[in-house]
Amino acid sequence: MANALIEELKWRGLIYQQTDEAAIEELLNKEEVKIYCGADPTADSLHIGHLLPYLTLRRFQEAGHRPIVLVGGGTGMIGDPSGKSEERVLQTEEQVEKNVLGLQNQMHKLFDFDMDNGPILVNNKDWLGQISLIEFLRDYGKHVGVNYMLGKDSIQSRLEHGISYTEFTYTILQAIDFGHLNREFGCKMQIGGSDQWGNITSGIELMRRMYGTNDVYGLTIPLVTKADGKKFGKSESGAVWLDAEKTSPYEFYQFWINTSDEDVIKFLKYFTFLSQEEIAEFEVSVAEEPHLRKAQKALAENVTAFIHGQEALEEAQRISQALFSGDLKSLSSKEIKAGFKDVPQVTLSNDTTNIVDALVETKISSSKRQAREDVQNGAIYINGERQTDLAYTLSSEDKYDDAFTIIRRGKKKYFMVNYQ
Repeated sequence: MANALIEELKWRGLIYQQTDEAAIEELLNKEEVKIYCGADPTADSLHIGHLLPYLTLRRFQEAGHRPIVLVGGGTGMIGDPSGKSEERVLQTEEQVEKNVLGLQNQMHKLFDFDMDNGPILVNNKDWLGQISLIEFLRDYGKHVGVNYMLGKDSIQSRLEHGISYTEFTYTILQAIDFGHLNREFGCKMQIGGSDQWGNITSGIELMRRMYGTNDVYGLTIPLVTKADGKKFGKSESGAVWLDAEKTSPYEFYQFWINTSDEDVIKFLKYFTFLSQEEIAEFEVSVAEEPHLRKAQKALAENVTAFIHGQEALEEAQRISQALFSGDLKSLSSKEIKAGFKDVPQVTLSNDTTNIVDALVETKISSSKRQAREDVQNGAIYINGERQTDLAYTLSSEDKYDDAFTIIRRGKKKYFMVNYQ
């Protein structure tokens, strides 16, 4: 009998590889399964490139299974060679511990800890840190063949440019994790991105050799790609983080709402919990009325609310609407800063107050003659309001937090004017 969850995951395009499809379906049909997914704390926040495996694990939770969420305080000290062309720079123990706390806090956004099958949150440093070098070599290393490891894509891809013994042993550490979680919690399945296939199968093989365990499985999720070939998860200002201090909810919302028509239905399937029927309606809308961008709005609303909450979503929408209409008066200084984080920053002397002189000093206009033309032609806006008076003087009323002013030239050229 087909498993409804697996069928749903297939429809959403979320299954890339399975170690034993028939056995996984049978297992999921007959019992609550403990399933784990892990991330190394390479930073103190996850970014949206990490989201898909965890959202998939959340789907398992909502289907009645129990997630084990691992933050790799131990493996994070080593570095996963998967998907990397060169050695990682090792972080200090203090930095790794700080990062672990950051990631553990974010897991509360991704999972429902109040459900009866709420996640088990673990840190692999708790057991990997207890293994001595002799134990590692005798108890684990003896069961892992070098030829077997050389056959892993994550290691093969690094041989030409070189790989340290440290990163070479990473797959054994992750294999130990799977074995520990199986024996400690009865974990029978690991999921991860497609780049984790080698690490997942290493865990299964190690358990088979060490304990004779055969009823453990792995499933991987495809790498998220964009139709234009560009890397998913990057905006103009860099990675899109889940931490609101690194990527504001407004920037986060803007990333999703700018999704192309070619990608939006796939991303609705990947990143939202909307039903098949709802997504089918958006698919029709993309085909018949793409200018309304209903699918993009639904994607941005659902993912932003899920990660940052309804209040942050409403703030992001308010900033977006104000910037679209040019009505900046409705925004707070905090919202202005969020909305104009990436616009050109210019500096103006506090002594310069005439609008023409200010435009020239900040190089918003190329000359006094051009500045006068810009003002008289109605091309200059101070904090969203058109200014056509050549004698206009900037005052404290034009400053947000007594620190900056937003000047717009033409339809879209915004500048944040800071004072010195």
